[in-house]
Amino acid sequence: MKSKVETTINEQIRREEFSSRLYLSMAIWCECNGFPGAAAFLYRQSDEERMHQLKLVHYLNDRGGKAVLMSLEQPEGSYTSLLDVFQKVMHHEEYITASINDLYGVTLDEKDYTTGNFLQWYITEQIEEESTMRTILDKIRLVGNDKAGMFHIDKELDAMTAAAAPIPAV
Repeated sequence: MKSKVETTINEQIRREEFSSRLYLSMAIWCECNGFPGAAAFLYRQSDEERMHQLKLVHYLNDRGGKAVLMSLEQPEGSYTSLLDVFQKVMHHEEYITASINDLYGVTLDEKDYTTGNFLQWYITEQIEEESTMRTILDKIRLVGNDKAGMFHIDKELDAMTAAAAPIPAV
């Protein structure tokens, strides 16, 4: 594996690990602020991000590189509302999409088409993630500060979590 690809994958591993911790922090806030459905949804998102990280770790190690764990900053832990939480989730997903696209660009520059092919799964996953978060944000904005509406959104997030397919083992 080319050094530049390995280094860039290791950076993506760090970003995926941070994503898991960020969503865990958000889930904790939701659970402590009366949004158990949103908490369940974000706990699951945290697990998914860890799976994304591990998938990259195994790929890198299997291809002759070596995954390296790096220091992480502490994720934010205070939010003003459920809208604030999901706006930050959306912003973070857009950041991760850009990061995956940059990594894909490195594989093209380095003519590592095998890794580029592997990354197609991540590219598709990010399209789905952004679409899901946009839908959630639209619903939160629709109800505004209506407590009954927020109650129903929280229940819907819980139902989405319960209906989701199990997170596959890596």
